[in-house]
Amino acid sequence: MTKTNGCLRGIFLVFNAIFAGIGGLMVYGTIKATAFSSQLASVGGPSLAWSWIISIAIVGIAALGMYAGKYESAIALKVFAGFMGVSMVIMLVCGIIVVVGKNKLADAFSESSPEILEAVMDDDSMKEALDELQLYGHCCGVWEPSDWGNNIPSSCDCNHRTKGLDLGLGRAKCTSKPMGSTGPSQIYSRPCKDVVIVLCNMVLNVAIGLCFGFAVIALLGLLISLLMVHQIQRYDGMGRIAIPMKGF
Repeated sequence: MTKTNGCLRGIFLVFNAIFAGIGGLMVYGTIKATAFSSQLASVGGPSLAWSWIISIAIVGIAALGMYAGKYESAIALKVFAGFMGVSMVIMLVCGIIVVVGKNKLADAFSESSPEILEAVMDDDSMKEALDELQLYGHCCGVWEPSDWGNNIPSSCDCNHRTKGLDLGLGRAKCTSKPMGSTGPSQIYSRPCKDVVIVLCNMVLNVAIGLCFGFAVIALLGLLISLLMVHQIQRYDGMGRIAIPMKGF
């Protein structure tokens, strides 16, 4: 006979099994990405340290939850509830940070910034990325074509037949290249900052959804684990009361 509700216990075990699988996939993905970590670091890519920490933490907490649910351990469930509470707070904080960062991004690109332009044009990898973005985003320059100086790259050519990204910005319009510059005669009039803002907003919206979504899931995990602790304690309490009654 189990100490907790069978349906609740089953939901709890499935809940943790799913997250154990997600954590396992993240570990596998991190292992695969390790082979390219040096290349990513050389171009300023993110470190894989946080990916390892998050992946292992998800697997560990999920394993703890499965152990606590299977053996109905009140202590393990309390520890699991503590992790869920901390995770919920962390996810909420991360979600708020992403929301604030999204607003700051829009403000940063609202008007031309010499610092951003200098950072892009002085870095070869950033210039290559901008050149690629112009080709598929049908745009030219960060804020305007003159960002390239007097040498407009061929990726700004408005006569290119390259299929563009469907970002809801409408069809790109053509304009004449700046006077005195070299390059294509007809270039895209749309600045790439519009494309960057749309792409970043798409990524940040997904991140916001994940953060607040995981916060809600952590809250559910917290409530379920606390309810199971209550049921276990009530069951143990009834057992302690029933033992002396048998002597009468």
